[in-house]
Amino acid sequence: MPLALLALAIGAFGIGTTEFVIMGVLPEVAGDFGVSIPTAGLLVTGYALGVMFGAPLMTVLGTKVSRKRMLMVLMGLFIVGNLLSAVAPTFAVMLIGRVVASLAHGAFFGIGSVVAADLVAPDKKAGAIAMMFTGLAVANVVGVPLGTLVGQTVGWRFTFTLVAALGVVGLVGIARLVPDMPRTAGVRLRHELAAFKNAQVLLAMAMTVLGFGGVFAAITYIAPMMTHVAGFADGSVTWLLVLFGLGMVGGNLVGGRYADRALMPMLYVSLGALAVVLALFTLTAHHKILAAVTIVLIGALGFATVPPLQKRVLDQAHGAPTLASAVNIGAFNLGNALSAWLGGMVIAAGLGYTAPNWVGATLAAGALVLAVVSAALERRGTTSGRPGLLVAAGAGDGRQAAARH
Repeated sequence: MPLALLALAIGAFGIGTTEFVIMGVLPEVAGDFGVSIPTAGLLVTGYALGVMFGAPLMTVLGTKVSRKRMLMVLMGLFIVGNLLSAVAPTFAVMLIGRVVASLAHGAFFGIGSVVAADLVAPDKKAGAIAMMFTGLAVANVVGVPLGTLVGQTVGWRFTFTLVAALGVVGLVGIARLVPDMPRTAGVRLRHELAAFKNAQVLLAMAMTVLGFGGVFAAITYIAPMMTHVAGFADGSVTWLLVLFGLGMVGGNLVGGRYADRALMPMLYVSLGALAVVLALFTLTAHHKILAAVTIVLIGALGFATVPPLQKRVLDQAHGAPTLASAVNIGAFNLGNALSAWLGGMVIAAGLGYTAPNWVGATLAAGALVLAVVSAALERRGTTSGRPGLLVAAGAGDGRQAAARH
């Protein structure tokens, strides 16, 4: 794997830390600003919505800029947003800081996925994407637990100051290691937008929303769930997040490995198992050991879906993948926002801290249904908004290749 993937993973590590660390310090932030836990959950929802809208916006704004330079600009925006969160005098300002930081997230992973895939051979693309996303997963093993520990001992403001420092490291890494790759000749914004006429691209994004949303329905409220239901001490949340992160790392690598071999079967297995495990979490959350094991499985199964879903979008948007790739990162975070909001609603309705697990199971099951529908449509050749367009194009390429031989 090219060394440039390390730079992308470093940036992903910083972004992953700021995205997930808020869940470990959610009670501290809520207490400091005098708001309820569901209200504090808006910091997760706001970040996710910022990713969703910022992904296409920042990608379009960067169409005239080289991918390397745009990645550097995005890391600068990430640094500013986290510094604003660190010094926020009110909850509203904290929310603004989260949104500013989130604007960099979707475009970074979207553009980074394209760069990672272009750096390797076609049969290693999912593995390269997984390598970049490993930084995001490792953030949950190292960055998030340490950030949570710092937030609970020194203060959550210092946590976000450290996250901003991580952004500086990521910026330097991109400047030093990522090659200044030229943009694909002849690809304009209208070509990028044309990818959204492909029904398979839209289905893959819908799978992303529901599938990864299932993970966040449970994990957003992991701190109160584990302390109030399972009976863990507040300090144990740090180590539970380490377990979640270890599951993410393993699932991400396995997902990348097998997505290059059998993409759709990988999605069937991971989404189906995720739905079952989330449903069981309503029971296992009452027992410490079972809860810890379940948290590992949720991380593994949730992140096993990331490389195949991202690769499917890149495959279906072939020729103009940058915007579609970035929007799919936004779709991950739309799922996060939707599930965090729904999870907060069921808690506020008095259904208990385990109720979000049922929300997550339902969302993951919906993603599995969409995966089956997507595969069925592909078998019938209706792979775009204009039926048969991409199939016909692919067949034409094959005939031309055969004629040359």
